[in-house]
Amino acid sequence: MDKDSQGLLDSSLMASGTASRSEDEESLAGQKRASSQALGTIPKRRSSSRFIKRKKFDDELVESSLAKSSTRVKGASGVESGRCSGSEPSSSEKKKVSKAPSTPVPPSPAPAPGLAKRVKKSKQPLQVTKDLGRWKPADDLLLINAVLQTNDLTSVHLGVKFSCRFTLREVQERWYALLYDPVISKLACQAMRQLHPEAIAAIQSKALFSKAEEQLLSKVGSTSQPTLETFQDLLHRHPDAFYLARTAKSLQAHWQLMKQYYLLEDQTVQPLPKGDQVLNFSDAEDLIDDSKLKDMRDEVLEHELTVADRRQKREIRQLEQELHKWQVLVDSITGMSSPDFDSQTLAVLRGRMVRYLMRSREITLGRATKDNQIDVDLSLEGPAWKISRKQGVIKLKNNGDFFIANEGRRPIYIDGRPVLCGSKWRLSNNSVVEIASLRFVFLINQDLIALIRAEAAKITPQ
Repeated sequence: MDKDSQGLLDSSLMASGTASRSEDEESLAGQKRASSQALGTIPKRRSSSRFIKRKKFDDELVESSLAKSSTRVKGASGVESGRCSGSEPSSSEKKKVSKAPSTPVPPSPAPAPGLAKRVKKSKQPLQVTKDLGRWKPADDLLLINAVLQTNDLTSVHLGVKFSCRFTLREVQERWYALLYDPVISKLACQAMRQLHPEAIAAIQSKALFSKAEEQLLSKVGSTSQPTLETFQDLLHRHPDAFYLARTAKSLQAHWQLMKQYYLLEDQTVQPLPKGDQVLNFSDAEDLIDDSKLKDMRDEVLEHELTVADRRQKREIRQLEQELHKWQVLVDSITGMSSPDFDSQTLAVLRGRMVRYLMRSREITLGRATKDNQIDVDLSLEGPAWKISRKQGVIKLKNNGDFFIANEGRRPIYIDGRPVLCGSKWRLSNNSVVEIASLRFVFLINQDLIALIRAEAAKITPQ
């Protein structure tokens, strides 16, 4: 009963306090309205005190972040001092307290010191692995295999080619870290397990040769010519001595390298010449008289040689240009007489002034220039400035049919039908070919084409 009465008293006191505060606020508001009406002034319009946000520059961002951090520190210290001094809350705080529920808020438990230590320890591996980006998993596997083979970090530094260049000290530090640092060794093992099997096989094939392996290889004679079977037999006889990734081909390559450097048992290194002073290459080079090595230049002879060289090159160039003309013979004619075919002429492209004898299965038509040589130069027939440098191609198929393909800008007319660029058309005997106001008659050697068709028919059934 005492607790219930005490609760009723507390609630009545709180209700009376809120009622008195509301009456005070209403009286203050009435006084303000009366004073404004007496003075004849218009009450001010309420406006927000927040400032308009805008984009900040880099220097303003830095200054604002510094100011916020300083105000946070000051505000935290001020709140603590206010709580310790026991000052009474303001009216706004009282309103918030009256609106809030009266349930007691349990105090937040302070973090245990053990948890803080665990959080700090969990961040340490990230800081440790930040500076280990140069060492790849392939490098770690190479290092481990090489050390297991040679047991010498200096030999590993000199003989192993890593992904980037490491100093001897870096190699030593990495090896000791893999041995004694649990964090680094765990991360390295996880990364090496994720390597592809083909990558692991490639890395294992690059492992250095141990002294026992080289000793067995040195017993193979230098005068003999060992084959892959010899080294395969050596692998079968000594499986424990050789590394698991060794093959007969790799043993043969290393044996040839040892033979090149005179490291086999039956080879001997040639001794140095006896004497107090051994002549090396640099000393011998200093003894050479440079003046004797220089030849006297004959300017007249060089001029004659260059002139003769130019003349010969000019003649060769002219002969090369004439080779294309020999492929299709051009004969000047003055009438419409019938052409005389021979055993080598497949067809004739006859114009008003000249005729072109086709003696190969494929010829090119167009306008010849200094840089472009073709088989049939249409400029010999008449004005050909509208004709492309490579206007078309006439080709003989295996079945004895002739086709013309247009490769120029302007169309080619075959018996009045246009053949556009990129198209082709079959040519028959006495077909009229018109190219940019130049007209030709295409005549076929029927006897020779009949022989070609007969030979093609014999080959087809086989």
